Amino acid sequence: MNRSRSSQPPVPRVTRSAGGRLTEPAERLDSGPGPYGKQRRKQADSALAQDLSQMSMSGQDTLNNSSPSASAVKSSSRGGLASVARLVKLGRCKNVVVVAGAGVSTASGIPDFRTPGTGLYANLEKYNIPYPEAIFNIDYFSNDPQPFFSLAKALYPGSHRPNYIHYFIRMLHHKGLLLRVYTQNIDGLEKLCGIPDDKLVEAHGSFATAACHLCYTAYPAEDAKQAIMNDKVPICTFCAATVKPDVVFFGEDLPQKYFLNTQDFPKADLLIIMGTSLQIEPFASLVNTVRSTVPRLLLNRNAVGPFEKVPLRRADHMELGDLEETVRRFAEMLGWNDDMEELMRSQETLSLPTLISSPLSVDQTSCQSKGAPAGTETSRSRAGGQRGASSGSEETDSETDSKSSASSSQST
Repeated sequence: MNRSRSSQPPVPRVTRSAGGRLTEPAERLDSGPGPYGKQRRKQADSALAQDLSQMSMSGQDTLNNSSPSASAVKSSSRGGLASVARLVKLGRCKNVVVVAGAGVSTASGIPDFRTPGTGLYANLEKYNIPYPEAIFNIDYFSNDPQPFFSLAKALYPGSHRPNYIHYFIRMLHHKGLLLRVYTQNIDGLEKLCGIPDDKLVEAHGSFATAACHLCYTAYPAEDAKQAIMNDKVPICTFCAATVKPDVVFFGEDLPQKYFLNTQDFPKADLLIIMGTSLQIEPFASLVNTVRSTVPRLLLNRNAVGPFEKVPLRRADHMELGDLEETVRRFAEMLGWNDDMEELMRSQETLSLPTLISSPLSVDQTSCQSKGAPAGTETSRSRAGGQRGASSGSEETDSETDSKSSASSSQST
């Protein structure tokens, strides 16, 4: 459908895509004027880069003679985690952004997508689809929703618990260090471990809300779940098209909350990337939008994206291997072991929050396509207004949590 351009600046519209790597040089973000001018930012960046350079040199002295590629990986594995932990303990990282993928939830028993043999895409033969990604393709869903609904029965939240990695991200918030976590996961485990809504961007949506895939009219999420669990197709009461959970498919608009990245990533002073293949755009390119001197720490099973380059960027570090074991070592280096145990114990004793709720939040709804039927935006805005009170209480909880940990942050 052709869309005419209006004279007013349009609302940003970005769709999820499985192919093509977007490039957005981080250097362009340095040119923007800060509150105290460009010179002050450059000085701070230089000091941070100097700290990283000194720590990296000490780590490289321990390397034996090997190939350049092996040296780069070994250097990052030996010195990267300790270097970043030291920066955090020195108080140099106060606006931490976390980018999380499916690998974060594998320790909770949820398979990732791309691991050969065990990944979700390797076990879809029973759904009779032409190619693995078709199960999350909006055009394919429009033609045949049953494959996704069959898979959704296994993916719906409720049967899995947050793991140590989720609670580590929560601890970053508890210490007052977390600026935001951007997750590709749709399992809701970030919310379940207690990360406040204002600190969380579910870039690929979630099962917490539902709507018509064609006209975007809101639909009670619990009713949609009951229909799907009973092998029925939920139908929109407005246009009679198929209703689906607000999980972002390939070809669909990303949630409006995703665009907080334009504020968060230039502000970040540490980027932690964990459990992701960095293959889905535009999410994958977010890691390239921090300033060039900001340390980026990859915690993953394999090197991905910009971390596949040899040599690494001077502020880049990676620790490869089992993600949960790596995060446990990171917490130990930070001196957070006792705090982590107490947090997990206290959170597990709380009653589980409700992950499925009928009202739609404006932050969780997808950006509206300009070709959507008239009245669609009105229905979504009205649903967001119904949830305003609860959103406000979540932000209060976030502020209280951060303030209550001020003394523990100073002690570390």
